[in-house]
Amino acid sequence: MAHMLDIDQLRTFVAIADTGSFTKAADLVHKTQSAVSMQMKRLEERLGRPIFERDGRYSRLTEDGDRLLDYARRIVRLNMECLASFGDVDLAGRVRLGVPDDYADRYLPEILARFSRSNPKVEVTVVCEPTPMLVERVNSGDLDLAIITHVDGKNYSAEIIRVEQLLWVTSARHCVHDETPLPLALGRPNCNWRQSATEALENAGRPFRVLYASWNSTAVGAAVLAGLAVSVLPESAVRPGMRVLGPSDGMPALPACKIGLVRNHHDPTALANALAEHIVQSLDNLNVNRLQAAE
Repeated sequence: MAHMLDIDQLRTFVAIADTGSFTKAADLVHKTQSAVSMQMKRLEERLGRPIFERDGRYSRLTEDGDRLLDYARRIVRLNMECLASFGDVDLAGRVRLGVPDDYADRYLPEILARFSRSNPKVEVTVVCEPTPMLVERVNSGDLDLAIITHVDGKNYSAEIIRVEQLLWVTSARHCVHDETPLPLALGRPNCNWRQSATEALENAGRPFRVLYASWNSTAVGAAVLAGLAVSVLPESAVRPGMRVLGPSDGMPALPACKIGLVRNHHDPTALANALAEHIVQSLDNLNVNRLQAAE
């Protein structure tokens, strides 16, 4: 390609992809709609191929547009990181992080410790809510980024930063898993782990009943530790006093759990990018044995 890509055009392109609208993107990048349209025309000319196609009243990305989007996000992010690295002062201010409480006590100590050592002037505001609510908060601009449980096919862009096996767990001191129907402690009906658990049991033909339902992982864990119900957790969230159940206990296989990172692409900041980098590094360095040994 003979021409250099323009960062500003790529930033506008990402805004259009995230909002699904030239008009909404124009508001985000503080340009007129005609200016946004002109930028995209210039970008297509530089690439030598269309990146949008009409779909009724709306525009959607072509296959080449989808391919460009991943590069555009990385280029815009690297541009911001580069500028921040040459700043005259340390990063300061506030960054807003969302995380489900399933992950908070397992991952946050390592993440916050690393980030605070490198950025002592930054305040980190942490919001603990279920994944669907966190995604909504990121999309609305209430959060800068969030660690989530990723589900394929959902209408959001997430970077997969960790994959763990989902496991059946029960109390190490009780045999509630031998009961029929099997008593369960799970999240709310739209919880992905709950859906995976009930589908696996239905396919295996094992009767069950949901005895406890809560968004709060501490409440679900309490029911398990008390010997009242069986639940499902990712590998790193298994606590002392819990026992992992497998095929020899009559439990069906479960899928892997994908842990993702979603970012506020409408208003990216150097603080959010710096924290995202620490999150990726921290989770990459964690291992299950060390997490469990720490308890």
